[in-house]
Parts: sequence; C-alpha cells; structure tokens
Amino acid sequence: MAVKIKAVQRVNPQDVSAPQKFYAKAVGDGKTDLKRLAKMISMQCTVNRADCLAVLAALEDNIIMELQEGRIIQIGDLGTFQLGVRSTGSATSDEVSSGSVRKARLNFRPGEELKKMMNNLSYRKNDAA
Repeated sequence: MAVKIKAVQRVNPQDVSAPQKFYAKAVGDGKTDLKRLAKMISMQCTVNRADCLAVLAALEDNIIMELQEGRIIQIGDLGTFQLGVRSTGSATSDEVSSGSVRKARLNFRPGEELKKMMNNLSYRKNDAA
C-alpha cells in the first residue's frame, strides 16, 4: 500500500522573498485506536479482543508512568521513547536548576523494523486532497 501525499505551497523560511515552492506532504488515511489494534491482534493470535485491549491499556499506562520516572522505554524492535527537556541557558552549571526547564518533549527513536519499513515506503499523489 502506498502512502498518500499531496502538494502544499510553502515559503522558504531562509528567504521569505523567494518564490514559494510546492512540497510533498503525507496525507493521513484514517486513525487506528486501541480498540482496533486489540481487534487486529486478537485475529492474529489466541488471545481474545477484551484481553488484548486490557493489555494495550496497561501498556499505555505503564509507558506514561515509566517516562514520568525518567526511564527510557524500548518497545521491542518498534523503537525507543525518552523524555527530553528544553531549558533556558545559564552562564554556569551551578545556575542550572529545575526552574531552568521551560518544557518537556518526547523523543522517539525508531527501531530496526521501523527503519526498514521507512526505507521501503512507496508514495502515491492523492489529487483529491
């Protein structure tokens, strides 16, 4: 299956006076939630949909709790989640404190399976979008 793309016109942020160009942008093709994932998983193994949904909900809760503890979460070959922070700069290391943190961000590093998938994608222009 090909990833749908559409053309979007954008300004060059490095030269706002330059003519705008068109760039490819991925178009979402629906959303998959935990219920759908549970149903898909239950059709691939001997675990029923309700049990799959319970496990996925517990996984979601545990990922959040572990990230709050500052742990790096590796989900098999899918990839790794880790919290990062943005902070204000300080002249010395002693001046850096929890008050220096402006906001947290979530970093995701894809694992080998996702990297392979990303390298093998095909694309199709969606003229309707």
